[in-house]
Amino acid sequence: MEPLTAGVIATLAFTKAFEKTVEKLTEATLTKINQLREKIWQKLRGNEKAETALTQAEKGSKIDLETVVAYLKVAMDLDEQFSEEVQTLAGEIQQEINIGKIQGQNVQNVYGGEAEQNNAVHTNAPVIQGGSGHTITFN
Repeated sequence: MEPLTAGVIATLAFTKAFEKTVEKLTEATLTKINQLREKIWQKLRGNEKAETALTQAEKGSKIDLETVVAYLKVAMDLDEQFSEEVQTLAGEIQQEINIGKIQGQNVQNVYGGEAEQNNAVHTNAPVIQGGSGHTITFN
């Protein structure tokens, strides 16, 4: 997996854009978001300008989020262990969020020269197509 940027990490930790997604996230994911936010706070604590930006970013300020990104990038560049920790947490969060966004699936199987394709897009139940002369039984 490609390393996550400071921008992606700060966005996951401090953006209110996930308010709609929050109800779909698991408690474990919400805990990880809080852990990521706290890890960033701990790293940048003591820097008055960074703390101000963090506070405003938590309130939804996009300009201050960009400032947090800059401070986070520097912290990640200077501390490899910190960088690995926040990247791992952010990767887990991002994976959980992306799993919830999957809108469809497409599976195609070819048996003996005959193709069968199943598509399920934006529904809870798949559309099933069988090849000619095949019987599909639902129990």
